[in-house]
Amino acid sequence: MSDLTSEPEAFMETAIGVFESRERAEEAVKSLIEQHVPEESIVYLTRSESEAQSVGRQLGAFAGGFVGGAAGLSAGVAAATILAVPGIGAVFALGFGAAALLGLVGAGTGAAVGTSASKDHAVPEPTSGADSAADATVFYRFLSEGHSVIVVRTESTQIAGTACAILDQLGISMKKDAEGRSKVTTRQIDGVAIADIDGKIALDEGTALLRETIRELIERGNFLIMLNLRGVNFVDSAGLGELVRTHASIRSHGGQLKLVNPSRTVNDLLRITKLDRVLDIEPDEASALSSFGQTPGASKAAG
Repeated sequence: MSDLTSEPEAFMETAIGVFESRERAEEAVKSLIEQHVPEESIVYLTRSESEAQSVGRQLGAFAGGFVGGAAGLSAGVAAATILAVPGIGAVFALGFGAAALLGLVGAGTGAAVGTSASKDHAVPEPTSGADSAADATVFYRFLSEGHSVIVVRTESTQIAGTACAILDQLGISMKKDAEGRSKVTTRQIDGVAIADIDGKIALDEGTALLRETIRELIERGNFLIMLNLRGVNFVDSAGLGELVRTHASIRSHGGQLKLVNPSRTVNDLLRITKLDRVLDIEPDEASALSSFGQTPGASKAAG
């Protein structure tokens, strides 16, 4: 059994805020900046050009129009990448980290200054293997449902804590009423690694533990992984970010991830944020075990 201990090495925390209201999303960006969360740590995703313009002014993303790409920009001017995503339409991704977040580094995507958002731009496949680039499919799913998304990525625990407090307050979130220490126990059934999680998947109380558990499982050759969430009583914005990062990491190794037995409140959070349409959620272990298909990682796990 593992429990949450201090991490000797810094790693990138990812906090995700999903917003149904434009006003609350814009308020969140304003609050992040006012609370000294670095602009370079903030990425804002929306399908609304007017919303992108409004938020862009706060982030310094505008200099006479949208700026394409994330490189070669003068200091103090954030990138505003414009993509045409099949089935969704125009997506506005604001922030220096937008290209890396969507796996577009080196792809030359984005619109030039003054280019109309309606003009098509190819969307390349996300870069493979890098845990720093989350699965873009997740973010596109949020957007396809009409939500706006704020992502804060930082190695600073203090900044991550500030961002989580703001995103949890203003975005779609769970009521924080859970106490106790986070723990994980791992076991194996029929070539599938199962991580039984108890407590929170939250900043400083579970995200580091979950990340370390997944890293160890993958290093041991486990690519079919099940997270048993029966004992999870709280997930914050950093926890959502860690679930997305875990999903992307396992996929990049050719494996599969299943979430099993989420409590009603956790399941409601995944449903409202639309993560239930991206992450594979099963009602029980038997259903999850039978749903694993053969992937490049499956043969490794079986061996």
